[in-house]
Order: sequence, then C-alpha cells, then structure tokens
Amino acid sequence: MNEAPALLMAWVAGGLLGGIFFGGLWWTIRKGLSSDHPALWFLGSMLLRTGAVLSGFYLVFDGHWPRLLLCLLGFFMAKLVVMRLTRPEPGGQAAAAQEAGHAPQPR
Repeated sequence: MNEAPALLMAWVAGGLLGGIFFGGLWWTIRKGLSSDHPALWFLGSMLLRTGAVLSGFYLVFDGHWPRLLLCLLGFFMAKLVVMRLTRPEPGGQAAAAQEAGHAPQPR
C-alpha cells in the first residue's frame, strides 16, 4: 500500500493541530490579559488545547512512527506561521499594555 497519502495527511493534520494550539494560545493571551479572572482563562485554555492536540497526535500516530514525526513537523511549522501572523507591530507593546489595563514595563 502506498504510504505517501497517509504521510501527507499526517503532516497536514499536524499543521491544523499546531494552528489550533498556537492560535488558541494567542487568543487566550489577548482575552486573559483583559479578564477579571485570567487564571481561569489560562488554565482552561491550556487543558483544552493540550487535550485536543494530544488526542490528535494519538489518532494520527496509529502505531506508525513516520506519521507521528510528520505530524510533529507540521505542528512546529504551524508555530512559525502563527508567530509570523501574530507578530506585534513596532511600538505596539505600550498600546497592548494600556489596552489590558496594566502599566507598561519600565525600560
């Protein structure tokens, strides 16, 4: 049986899992910083994101190590994409701190 389509799907699944994990982390940080109960946001998000990603890895793995390795590769490639897409604007740190209701950090 040709393994190439399964490996490609594992890589794509890793990218989707990474997008969900790191995109969810970015969203949680934005919501958590302006929340009255940030610990609940961060803890709940961590549990949900970690559970989803570990379940996805388990389903993709299915006893085949090359699938898991390509899934992890896609996961980390998604991290790079999310980091690039969510890059803060130059000089935007003070604006983000004011938006969250906190004082900017002294330099």
